[in-house]
Amino acid sequence: MALHKGPEKHDERKISVNPFYGEANPVGGMTEAPPTHRLPDTPLAPNTAYQLVHDELMLDGNSRLNLATFVTTWMEPQAGVLMAECRDKNMIDKDEYPRTAELERRCVAMLADLWNAPDPSAAVGCSTTGSSEACMLAGMALKRRWTTRNADRYPGARPNLVMGVNVQVCWEKFCNFWEVEARQVPMEGDRFHLDPQAAAELCDENTIGVVGVLGSTFDGSYEPIADLCAALDALQERTGLDIPVHVDGASGAMIAPFLDEDLVWDFRLARVASINTSGHKYGLVYPGVGWALWRDKEALPEELVFRVNYLGGDMPTFALNFSRPGAQVVAQYYTFLRLGRDGYRAVQQTSRDVATGLAERIAALDDFRLLTRGDELPVFAFTTADHVTSYDVFDVSRRLREGGWLVPAYSFPENRQDLSVLRVVCRNGFSHDLADLFLADLTRLVPELRRQPHPLTHDKEAATGFHH
Repeated sequence: MALHKGPEKHDERKISVNPFYGEANPVGGMTEAPPTHRLPDTPLAPNTAYQLVHDELMLDGNSRLNLATFVTTWMEPQAGVLMAECRDKNMIDKDEYPRTAELERRCVAMLADLWNAPDPSAAVGCSTTGSSEACMLAGMALKRRWTTRNADRYPGARPNLVMGVNVQVCWEKFCNFWEVEARQVPMEGDRFHLDPQAAAELCDENTIGVVGVLGSTFDGSYEPIADLCAALDALQERTGLDIPVHVDGASGAMIAPFLDEDLVWDFRLARVASINTSGHKYGLVYPGVGWALWRDKEALPEELVFRVNYLGGDMPTFALNFSRPGAQVVAQYYTFLRLGRDGYRAVQQTSRDVATGLAERIAALDDFRLLTRGDELPVFAFTTADHVTSYDVFDVSRRLREGGWLVPAYSFPENRQDLSVLRVVCRNGFSHDLADLFLADLTRLVPELRRQPHPLTHDKEAATGFHH
């Protein structure tokens, strides 16, 4: 989560209370305006407290118009009811809430089957708070397996993890927190993700694994997982190094099984040891829930699993968090049950159709150039055409915010820092109608942007709220 500093002295003010909100204070008298950065001395009436918080939250952006986030912003009312019924259940307390635990187990089994585990009953997995935690757990398993194999050299030898420079920041966090060297394959030219051969060349006897991303957050493209595994197979033949692969399928692992069934990226590849996904992205569940699966018990070292009995029963647990609500897991099971394969296919195909259709129409505006077309993840990236000099992508992002649209503008990493793009994420709930409205606003802005003397957004960090 974000880190927050305490308030400056001049920020220590009271909230302004509308006289209509003034209800009798539970301890007598009318409610006084409460402070904002310290606990008030007396209670507030519940309706007053609600209204104060509600009013401030009105200044948040509209989540349905947020084209930056991959996170689910719409679910059916029935899912919301189930989540409300389970928000007080501690997910970890499997002895007290055995049916919630059973629904988690069923979700793991469904994902093992969906991702073609050789023996779904042998696959092991767990729910997490999201893909970031799932990636941490997968990385820990890779490191522990390497440590065990290299007990005679570790800790003298420093482990490393190979990945593309386009990985989500959680992988950089993992390497930092767990003291693993991050070896990143740079972008080159129009290749915006990992190159399999370049990844294999970075591997050595200290490599704990290679991360392949099924759906880059930079541009929505799939990394070639099968080609990556083939390159590592060839490496093993030459050197004897047996390097496992983890697939970060935060988004694509809930797209490819339904829309790209012939694409081989999952446990069908013997080198794939583990896979993660975000249930709260294209798993179609409100945040936060993620999933981490290993192909078998060998891929998840037993010593990483803790067993506790002080909540009752014998509970194996492998997680960074201990207490968390069962609501999101229940919502995931509801969605699996509600949609099935055909339902997921229909929802994801609609999102892809919206993405590809909108991308084509933006490309037709002549002022923009597509990097991706939304035909893998329902996500596409575009930039200004070479002949456009009066404005840049940061100006476009800033002007779109005036209409409520949140579209991130950002620069690519090392080797392609010259390239800045806009990215549009099409999720369930972003309909063809909303895409039409978005295009109309963008089309209306283009003539105004052309009249600028030059790009106006000098502070690129302030131009967009997106930080990769």
